[in-house]
Amino acid sequence: MELKLEKALERLEEIVQQLEQQEVSLDDSLKLFEEGVKLADSVQKKLSEAQLRIKKVVSEAQGFRTEDFEI
Repeated sequence: MELKLEKALERLEEIVQQLEQQEVSLDDSLKLFEEGVKLADSVQKKLSEAQLRIKKVVSEAQGFRTEDFEI
């Protein structure tokens, strides 16, 4: 199941908070890290897709100039 961008970012914040707690076991830390990496990849893909959509809309509009931006 794919999370919406906002939910994915919220979950990433939760994962960071859990990893910062010293009571988390090594196994749990690894599981959280794996989940976080997958979420971060998903967020990056969503942001790249949004950037492409924005560039397309702006390029089709009259009088607008586009420049690449970093994510």
